[in-house]
Amino acid sequence: MQSSSRAIVSNQSGPHRDLARRVARASASVWQRPPAQHTRAAFERAAAWLATTDKPLILDAGCGVGLSTRRLALAHPDHAVIGVDRSEQRLSRDHGELPGNALLVRADLVDFWRLAHEAGWRPARHYLLYPNPYPKSAQLKKRWHGHPVFPTLVALGGCLELRSNWAIYVEEFALAVEALCDRRGEWGAFQPEETFLTPFERKYAESGQTLWRYAVDLD
Repeated sequence: MQSSSRAIVSNQSGPHRDLARRVARASASVWQRPPAQHTRAAFERAAAWLATTDKPLILDAGCGVGLSTRRLALAHPDHAVIGVDRSEQRLSRDHGELPGNALLVRADLVDFWRLAHEAGWRPARHYLLYPNPYPKSAQLKKRWHGHPVFPTLVALGGCLELRSNWAIYVEEFALAVEALCDRRGEWGAFQPEETFLTPFERKYAESGQTLWRYAVDLD
């Protein structure tokens, strides 16, 4: 069965002109709002689970229905994989039993990242797979690289990988990382080698859209 997905339409033709200012502002600011209690409780459960294993961590941020978490866990049996998403409805979809080295967590990702950083987590790998692109120019602050949490996301370190079907999002993200910590990763079009990590990845590919990937070693 062929999937159909519209290509992203934006009033931007290139990286946002306000990107550098947004990154600098986030870097210079101090976050005052305490994490939500429900996310704190979810993080504590995840931390307790992680403490039961001596495996390095893979963080699947914004994991949606959790299919990517399952596939990452199967592909990396020597790692502990934690998938985080805010939607109980998405996380409750049946995609089969979780591998023993995987955990799904319902939490606000912004607060989860902050708590992970405070706890000294250093994921070996950190995935952002097809985040909401918020393609309107006025929505830059909603993209992860334009959000106040961006410095915390980068400070977690590890091999960070972003995938998107919008080239501008990936290019902006790469520019933001370089501006923040002077690390230059690689980005470009790619084809999944064996299996699609997420339902979105499959849908975009089968619709004939170009998939884009950015990877950087933050350690």
